[in-house]
Amino acid sequence: MGSIWDMVIIGGGPAGLTAGLYAARAGLKTVLLEQGIPGGTLINIDHLENYPGFADGIPGSELAMHMMEQATRFGLQTEIAHVTGLEWPSDAPQGAWQGGRVLAEEQSWQARTVVVSTGSRPRLLGVPGEERLTGRGVSYCATCDGALFRGKVVAVVGGGDSALSEAIFLTRFAERVLLIHRRDQLRGIQVLQERARENPKIAFHLESVVEEIQGQDGVQGLVLKHRPTGKTETVPVDGVFIYVGADPATGFLPEALQRDVRGYIIVNDDLQTSLTGVFAAGDVRLKKLRQVATAVGDGAQAAMAAGEFLANCDIR
Repeated sequence: MGSIWDMVIIGGGPAGLTAGLYAARAGLKTVLLEQGIPGGTLINIDHLENYPGFADGIPGSELAMHMMEQATRFGLQTEIAHVTGLEWPSDAPQGAWQGGRVLAEEQSWQARTVVVSTGSRPRLLGVPGEERLTGRGVSYCATCDGALFRGKVVAVVGGGDSALSEAIFLTRFAERVLLIHRRDQLRGIQVLQERARENPKIAFHLESVVEEIQGQDGVQGLVLKHRPTGKTETVPVDGVFIYVGADPATGFLPEALQRDVRGYIIVNDDLQTSLTGVFAAGDVRLKKLRQVATAVGDGAQAAMAAGEFLANCDIR
């Protein structure tokens, strides 16, 4: 607790791990705080096929492991921690810059700079039965739980890339996969749409929304509403996987750190936030494209910008 860190990275996804690699390699005293398994959303990707350098694709968990090993080889330190807050001055002259403190439940870290790379969390449907049956048939990670539904019927809610790719993945285990989307057209990229439509195990319920998730000790069915007609029907399923978007994990940050109406962190071209010495990288920041490749680029840029900030402070 007595150490002063040049950089504290909050979040161990691809952005955080890359920031850690660049910072440690540059000789900055750096620690990465992650509340779970390093890798972030990478560990939920069964097969990543659009990351440069892997022509045949690579499991997300394997790529995360490589990133972690590479960063720690250069001296990045990691600690398991659930960060709960950030005590940070709103501003101070660079020449007298001392930074602030990153707070966890039972510990804190004194930091000269911070990189926030906490990513986002799955958005909930907000329907009856969802919260009660989470972990008992309601899931937000097909890679984690798909094997539990071997030979059963499952539903995937959503129409984007994640929903399509996870529906295709679930056909390895499930007897049938129902893809439920509120619009009349899917939103995912064309190649995923084609793969899903060509898969005989996938059935589509378009222009439909989930009104309720039914079941006692586990999921037993969904109440679906057909939007154009308003008619409802109960569809028997053994599990439901929800992919309707995500919300940034920024609730622990002080109000002084500027965010948009959805909670995404606003940064400048150097990924500097509205708080001096605090940077943001990856899915947690306001931007148009959220991919592993863009998160990695953010991590590198944030680490280098933070290093330049420290050099200008002349405190190292």
